[in-house]
Amino acid sequence: MTRIEGREIAVGAEKGEDAKIAAFIKPYHDHIEADMSTVLAVAPVAIDKTGQWQTPIGNLFADATLQKTDSIFLKRQGRHLDFCMLNSGGVRSIIPAGDVTMRTAYEIMPFENSCIVAEMKPEQIQEMVTYIIGEKKPHPLSGISFSIGKDGRASDIVIAGKPLEANRTYYCVTNDYLYLGGDSMVFFAKGPKSYPLDYKLRNVLIDYFKQVDTVVAPTNPRITVE
Repeated sequence: MTRIEGREIAVGAEKGEDAKIAAFIKPYHDHIEADMSTVLAVAPVAIDKTGQWQTPIGNLFADATLQKTDSIFLKRQGRHLDFCMLNSGGVRSIIPAGDVTMRTAYEIMPFENSCIVAEMKPEQIQEMVTYIIGEKKPHPLSGISFSIGKDGRASDIVIAGKPLEANRTYYCVTNDYLYLGGDSMVFFAKGPKSYPLDYKLRNVLIDYFKQVDTVVAPTNPRITVE
């Protein structure tokens, strides 16, 4: 029987960096730094996370996702998307005033989540809205709005500019983490079908920033409270 022994070797800064390794890494480091510092757009004012039911950065993220994925879905499936829902915890940073860079997109969305479209029936949407009210978090929404009454129930659900219709199938773009039940959002996968778009949320932001040149937060309300 072979005996294997080990011991802990502490790693500290007292010996400094290895000059050969540092020299080997430097070209790659410099290349990445140059890419990350590339200016994609400008934000006249900071776009932050303030707000109880919706935030400027959340509204922007959801609007950008719906806009950039709709054309892909239309080309592949011959129909438009109806709305978008993301999660507030997935928005990891704000957009400071000034230059919007590649690094900004990575700071907002450091995860490798990709966009996916879920077919949803009205009962799933009702479950989703109830979830949002119960969570009391500003989950990013686009293409859908509703009111919260004094009884805590949702009313006046509007999707793609029209009241919620019975017996209709809706198409919601979200991310794969949420579709698989992340953050207890189990309602997405209850639908009959899904459509992966092979489009990372981070790339959505990068493409959106390049498109708009000047980044301004949308102000139209998604959730109102009576």
